[in-house]
Amino acid sequence: MSYEVKLDAFEGPLDLLLHLIHRLEIDIYDIPMADLTLQYMEHIRAMQVLELNEASEYLVMAASLLAIKSKMLLPIHEGELDDDDLVLDMNDPREELVNRLIEYRKFKEAAENLQQLEEQRAQVFTRAPSDLTDYQPTQQLTAFEDPLNVYDMLGAFQKMLRRKRLKAPLATKIARQELSIKDQMKSVFTTLKSRGGSCSFSELFPSEDKPTLVVTFLSLLELMKRQMVMVEQRQNFDDLTVNLINDRWEEESFEPIDE
Repeated sequence: MSYEVKLDAFEGPLDLLLHLIHRLEIDIYDIPMADLTLQYMEHIRAMQVLELNEASEYLVMAASLLAIKSKMLLPIHEGELDDDDLVLDMNDPREELVNRLIEYRKFKEAAENLQQLEEQRAQVFTRAPSDLTDYQPTQQLTAFEDPLNVYDMLGAFQKMLRRKRLKAPLATKIARQELSIKDQMKSVFTTLKSRGGSCSFSELFPSEDKPTLVVTFLSLLELMKRQMVMVEQRQNFDDLTVNLINDRWEEESFEPIDE
């Protein structure tokens, strides 16, 4: 079963690195390559499970991280090098990566500032008041200090896969089953509604079947995109909580869905 998926939230490997540096509270000028590489590879594995088209450029960055990590582990024998080679060898192998990250962060911040200006400019108009009652969430949610993004969702998905591998039976029989993202969206919606409109991220993945897990994850992302659900995290490293913010399922509004 093959999925062709493209998500706008994936902006590239440098964006993922900045996200991890922020989440791990790492000094960008003194990056612990072992920790950063480990977390980066965890996200790459989640992307490979989801068979995302963008995974190739992330793999190139993964190779670069491993090369930098390897250089930092190699011993330096000063007696075997002349002065020029010694100077080159003593350069921090992380320097080029740090410079790229700093430059990327500058452009990212500039883009965010421009987007804010665009949003502010979009407010400069007058129109008749509209009734927005139908578009307001049924409850006010207190979200985590930083808004969750697709990388946070990937991290939660990877942790859930790791737990299921540990709980998997030694012998199992797998039956092939064709799944529809639309049907799985409705299943997630029904589960949330039956639990009072809120449940933990892991509770939405009772199945041990990999295709079912992938389709459920993509269905949850689609529901988030359509503003049917909101995902929040109270504190760092807590399990994610999925909240239903629109409890009306309108069948005709969910056509078509590309799979």
